[in-house]
Amino acid sequence: MNTENISLFYAANIYTAQGNNEQIITDAAIVVAKGIIIWLGEKSTLPKVYDSVEVTQSFNNGWITPGLIDCHTHLVYGGNRADEFRKRLEGQSYESIAREGGGIISTVKATRCSSEQELIDSASKRLEGLLAEGVTTIEIKSGYGLDLENEIKMLRAARELENRYSVDIKTTCLAAHALPPEYENRADDYIHTVCESILPAVHGLNLADAVDAFCENIGFTTAQVEMIFNKAQQLGLPVKLHAEQLSNQDGSTLAASYNALSVDHLEYLDENGVKAISESGTVAVLLPGAFYFLRETKLPPINLLRKYKVPIAIATDSNPGSSPCNSLLLMLNMACTQFSMTPDEALMAVTHHAAKALGIADKQGQIKIGQQADFVHWDIEQPEDLAYYFGNNPCLQVFKKGEVVAF
Repeated sequence: MNTENISLFYAANIYTAQGNNEQIITDAAIVVAKGIIIWLGEKSTLPKVYDSVEVTQSFNNGWITPGLIDCHTHLVYGGNRADEFRKRLEGQSYESIAREGGGIISTVKATRCSSEQELIDSASKRLEGLLAEGVTTIEIKSGYGLDLENEIKMLRAARELENRYSVDIKTTCLAAHALPPEYENRADDYIHTVCESILPAVHGLNLADAVDAFCENIGFTTAQVEMIFNKAQQLGLPVKLHAEQLSNQDGSTLAASYNALSVDHLEYLDENGVKAISESGTVAVLLPGAFYFLRETKLPPINLLRKYKVPIAIATDSNPGSSPCNSLLLMLNMACTQFSMTPDEALMAVTHHAAKALGIADKQGQIKIGQQADFVHWDIEQPEDLAYYFGNNPCLQVFKKGEVVAF
């Protein structure tokens, strides 16, 4: 066997995110070839064929986990909405600010006025904070352009970030995020534009890996979202949905009928919706940053999600209006403290289950034979420490496809 291009890592402790009797491996070895894990197990059982391979690195302490995955972000945008933060603290609701022309629309105005380079530059700063915490894969949505030119501009900016940084980026077209001002009182006309102009164009340019929409009383109806989903299906694009954040619009049931990759937010999700996504295999993505920042009190139905064995992911929802957060590690703590998730559930939520939410669980999200060699070395005593501490970054090194990309 030619071992010339093989890397060998010795690790004191590995959290694999496999969710089985191999969840934890101590005194372990990882063998990598061409960026893929080709062997994994206890060092004492390493096949003799690898005896001649020089050890690339030996991790004598700490823990190794899969690279973290932030599966729901709006990282590319223009402007700042600190003024709305002040208004909410003075008593205004997120919904009332949106109805006054603030909210998403204020970011749309700022994004339309920003050049593609300006969007790349501002998003880079946010992305770098996430990468420093061990994020190796991230999803970035559009949705602050709301017309063909600016949706394409946002998605191009997201693709360019992948060219500049050692990270995998999945892009999602969220043109049905809000009703643009020029379509006031003409929501159906805008949905027609999204279906017949925006989605075909971004698909033709290979700028979108998935399609999303905002199904809410200040967003779009289930009938309008279904038009979006039908078009996405025709184009061969998987769907996701912002659902049940402020009210129960039964969007999750609709999304499940289209085998959506994920439904996200879910504070008002009911048992029927949980049953539907359980049967479709759709991932529930919870966003504790938005819950915290908007001072919500309606908790997502964690116990029902557990009861029906729905995979739960968590993400930063990094955006200027409801979650200006660039720390996935903080979301681990918030998921535990606010939603009563266990540390193991939270870790699975930013690894294996987050990969499922992006449709890449066959390639990423676990330390497992056949998966991409994305992993992080942490200065921690046990995996629970990643959720236990907050305001602390114990990341020592980040590996992408078996190569060091941050330390």
